[in-house]
Amino acid sequence: MNRRLKAFCWLLAALALSLPAQAARNILVFGDSLSAGYGIARDASWVNLMQQELRQTHPRFEVVNASISGETASGGVRRIGKALQKHRPEVVIIELGANDGLRGAAVAGIEKNLDQIIRQSLKSGARVLLLGIQLPPNYGLEYPRQFRAIYPALAKRHKVALVPFILEGIAPEQFQPDNLHPIAAAQPQILRNVLPSLFPLLNAK
Repeated sequence: MNRRLKAFCWLLAALALSLPAQAARNILVFGDSLSAGYGIARDASWVNLMQQELRQTHPRFEVVNASISGETASGGVRRIGKALQKHRPEVVIIELGANDGLRGAAVAGIEKNLDQIIRQSLKSGARVLLLGIQLPPNYGLEYPRQFRAIYPALAKRHKVALVPFILEGIAPEQFQPDNLHPIAAAQPQILRNVLPSLFPLLNAK
């Protein structure tokens, strides 16, 4: 290598080192025990599997899991502002409401709280993916019907992406003994339910 070419190569290397590294683009998962990996190894949860998938397909995105077992939509309203400020996500995946519904909370109140979480997320500049939940008929048939309708109504109102039912396609035997939380073997199916709605948000300019 001649002296001039060698000097040029050193210059390119120096410039590359001086350039700031591209910051990670955060995806905030804001949910309850279904996203926190309740009853299974953390590495087996669908959120962790999503991070592994994105390292291959969208390596600039980093998943931040702010899910808490037992969390409610009302609790989420109190936490979302701080989480948005701390992590500054490009995408927020909202998976809340199940615990409110299992406690028989008023449907209008659940919807109001989820509405506020979505509004704050959108106001921060993030794109939103809402994950729908369905309830067992513990309180008859009408309450689960009204509860189920919350998610498409909110998605339509705010024009955000929706997964109608996060647990779609999971067989009864793939739940833990409480019949509420999927086992580790069911987590890939949850991820398959989520990714088709998530990818367009990651690819958006």
